[in-house]
Amino acid sequence: MALVLISQRFLDQSTRAEEIDLTVFEQMVEEGSVVEVTILERTNVIEGGLAPGITVPDVPDTFRVQYTAEYEGTLTELLLQNDVKVVVDPEPPGFWDLVVGFLPWLLIFGFMFFVIMQMQSGGSRIMQFGRSKAKQVTKDQPKVTFEDVAGLEEAIEELGEIKDFLQSPDKFRAMGAKIPKGVLLYGPPGTGKTLLARAVAGEAEVPFFSISGSDFVEMFVGVGASRVRDLFEKAKSSAPAIVFIDEIDAVGRHRGAGLGGGHDEREQTLNQLLVELDGFDVAGGVIVIAATNRPDILDPALLRPGRFDRQVVVDRPDLKGRHAILDVHAKGKPISDEVDMEALARQTPGFTGADLANLINEGALLAARRGQDLVGPPELEEAIDRVIAGPERKSRVMSDQEKKVTAYHEGGHALVGFALPNADPIHKVTIIPRGRAGGYTLALPMEDRNYMRRSELTDQLAMLMGGRAAEELIFVDPTTGASNDIEKATEQARRMVMDYGMSDQLGPMKYGKNSAEVFLGRDYSSQQDYSNEVAAAIDDEVRALLGQAHDEARRILTTHIEALHRLAERLIEVETLSAEEIVELLSDVPKWEARHGSDPRIQAPSLTNSGLVEGVAAAQASEQTVSLQ
Repeated sequence: MALVLISQRFLDQSTRAEEIDLTVFEQMVEEGSVVEVTILERTNVIEGGLAPGITVPDVPDTFRVQYTAEYEGTLTELLLQNDVKVVVDPEPPGFWDLVVGFLPWLLIFGFMFFVIMQMQSGGSRIMQFGRSKAKQVTKDQPKVTFEDVAGLEEAIEELGEIKDFLQSPDKFRAMGAKIPKGVLLYGPPGTGKTLLARAVAGEAEVPFFSISGSDFVEMFVGVGASRVRDLFEKAKSSAPAIVFIDEIDAVGRHRGAGLGGGHDEREQTLNQLLVELDGFDVAGGVIVIAATNRPDILDPALLRPGRFDRQVVVDRPDLKGRHAILDVHAKGKPISDEVDMEALARQTPGFTGADLANLINEGALLAARRGQDLVGPPELEEAIDRVIAGPERKSRVMSDQEKKVTAYHEGGHALVGFALPNADPIHKVTIIPRGRAGGYTLALPMEDRNYMRRSELTDQLAMLMGGRAAEELIFVDPTTGASNDIEKATEQARRMVMDYGMSDQLGPMKYGKNSAEVFLGRDYSSQQDYSNEVAAAIDDEVRALLGQAHDEARRILTTHIEALHRLAERLIEVETLSAEEIVELLSDVPKWEARHGSDPRIQAPSLTNSGLVEGVAAAQASEQTVSLQ
């Protein structure tokens, strides 16, 4: 193209007539040497030639004269006065003029051609809306196997069978068994659902496609359904294969319960997913594994047999599972021989696999920060505190009065929990600020449990009220430090009355219906399915439970006031007390006895109907009484 333009330019220059000066031209016109000229209107050029038989020195037979637009009138008058024939030529555009005129269009069409080619290429994002965003796990990626997953034996067994289905289908077909079409993993966050899926990818040795539920839906209508079709087309072409959909509740929520109608893009995507799940070829060897934290909001059509045949619970690990998980995450880390993993597992009830992994990592970070070669028990103890309550707030400086109030507040929790017959053992008490708390008391159960008795729940209420009761007993004027305790106690008391049926007055009945909103993905309100009179009775029962808990905490603290002073003074001195130190400080505090069906519910073992009872009653009467309103 460049060569053509250059050659055309030289060609134009070679065929162009020789140019003469305007003064010479005027002189020739006046002498009659010129009889006819052509005015090129667009370029202000005059082309002409000498009259026949006339020659002028240094002037060719044909010539060109350049003039300015301002001189055009004078020049025209001169030509007409000397009877020169004038022809006006509008002059068609030349090559360069055409190039300049077409250049914008060439650029526009060139850009459009580039865009179209990019849209048709494989890496385009413009035309890829309808294509699946699933990532295929390759053999080059680091493998996660079932050996890397601990504490989930039942889930591993179920998914291990899926691996066998894909690797040896004939063994199962010989028994007339059909390959499962889908497996749903559900449980709390951090329990290892995604890790299990990655382990299946590492073990199965078949194509593994991974995608998030939110990757299906976009702002463009029809994109979600198109991506579902594209995903399963890829999986079927690579069968046997596994498709993993993480957080499936993003696309699989209950239909018809939201603000949109049947035209809602998410519902269209779910409909296509249901069709693909139900339309599998049994011999195709494509299995779908999905994970969610909220199985309760999934569409029932998604959970029926034939789509997700198996639903595997991935729950928080028990003591044995926590021990195994800690061992897995401790591999490759310089853990001191003084660390007792079983004891560490006992200190972490309710921790998920992610919490335990974070605990070991926090311990390693603390050891590195302190310049140590090994991760020892102090680092792991500190790591537990960081996971539970947050990092230590060293920048927060408490005044002596605040420190004293916090010490008596936490001492009240610890003393009440220590004396109650069904409360969990006190593991640690600290007045070091962490997170948003000025201090905390950690009570841990001796073993994992699936159920809690009413006596255990009421003891928990009394322990929660121990901090406020201690503030009232020692300082008379309580602080806002018990706000979180009161919130937790109120919530637990309301659950005891409304959900657990632990109210003698209202009986074993469920009050209120949780209302789940699909777009919020959580229960954010409760429908009142009872009368206003019952609502008032519920409030009375909740208030009675909290009042009883407050009175019990106050009785214990009043009876063992010297132990409370001793505990608070020690906390002010050392700031943190371990379980052994608490037992030593409270060695003279006995466990109170439970009196089921009696009032009061608990009493000190040394108190009988003798004069000691009257002594305690007198001590209580001398204190300022505070009732919960």
